[in-house]
Amino acid sequence: MGRDNPIRVLVVDDHPIVRDGLRSTIELETDMGVVGEAADGAQAIELFETLCPDVTLLDLQMPHVDGLQALTGIRKVKPDARVVVFTSYPGDVRVTQALTLGATSYLLKSASREEIIDAIRSASFGHQVIASEISDELAAHQGMAVLTVRELGILRLVKEGMSNRLIAESLFISDETVKTHMKSILVKLGASDRTHAVTIAQRRGFIDS
Repeated sequence: MGRDNPIRVLVVDDHPIVRDGLRSTIELETDMGVVGEAADGAQAIELFETLCPDVTLLDLQMPHVDGLQALTGIRKVKPDARVVVFTSYPGDVRVTQALTLGATSYLLKSASREEIIDAIRSASFGHQVIASEISDELAAHQGMAVLTVRELGILRLVKEGMSNRLIAESLFISDETVKTHMKSILVKLGASDRTHAVTIAQRRGFIDS
């Protein structure tokens, strides 16, 4: 089944060069066009409500209101909104969050022009496209334990360079409690030490880089 009208696309990314490139790519196609551009999540929600695009191409890491928050806001405006996440982050945790929040598809910024166009067309019909690297990442971590809110909080403080003692003081818990949580974090992430745990957590999307 075809479309009678061109696919109207909203492009959301905080980098002007990326937005320019996507606009050029999209507008080479006769069956789609860019109706608006947003530089952050708050602007994305506002423009989505105003423009009602068929497909939103959405980055995740943006200032002020990030992509996941924007996705939530967009889906509140229109529960069946078609949103293609287009980002640099392949982490399985971040992917799962985006898909759970209602993203239609998930692409990496390493995607080819053809892959981007195909994802937009597919999304306009409600069909899902997941980059092969993303599918592999999800499969590799399927069934693995997730970090608790407390463990995530401790890991963020480890990332900031805090010792166990300082983390304990900051969270009003004992040193031994911090050590117990750290042991759990290392096991869940398959990490050899604190630094390795932070690296893995960033790559998988548990915490920001």
